[in-house]
Amino acid sequence: MELDEYLERLRAGERVTGQTEMHRMMHGVSQEAIRICMEMNNAYHTPEELAALMAELTGRPVPEGFGLFPPFNSDCGKNIFLGRDVFINSGCKFQDQGGIYIGDHAYIGHNVVLATLNHDLNPARRADMDPAPIRIGDNVWIGANSTVLPGVTIGDGAVVAAGAVVTRDVPAMTVVGGVPARVIRQIEVAEGERA
Repeated sequence: MELDEYLERLRAGERVTGQTEMHRMMHGVSQEAIRICMEMNNAYHTPEELAALMAELTGRPVPEGFGLFPPFNSDCGKNIFLGRDVFINSGCKFQDQGGIYIGDHAYIGHNVVLATLNHDLNPARRADMDPAPIRIGDNVWIGANSTVLPGVTIGDGAVVAAGAVVTRDVPAMTVVGGVPARVIRQIEVAEGERA
């Protein structure tokens, strides 16, 4: 199986059945991601060098304004899509097999986990996995130690409070928090202020 076919099947939401060619491809892709992340994490790199390593990890140029404080970990890399002026703080873990789409001007706090795979609940099929993308809108702030689960969309301008576990979509211009996360309040922007 070629990488393009594998990624296309993941993006279509196709189940990854354990002990199949697709499952073996998943593990092979993970090894390259581990190698690149280890290079990021085990020596000092300038911001420009980190952007080049992220471009190698994702397989595409990194948009302007990208910032990363290592350590950073990914299990695929090729399914991370970054907007402009994205900042990823230290300790983040991106399980991106199912796809992670991050909008412009998004801030990802310390130790955030973005998980895009669910294992089958049936113990006899536990090795099977279902991918579902995470979509993060423009101007989103995800607080430290938060976890976002597969299939979640976070609307433009939203804030995820530190430590939240996001199990369902977050409306635009809201603050969510808790386990599981729920809407705490709306974000009001005065007329004339930048939204």
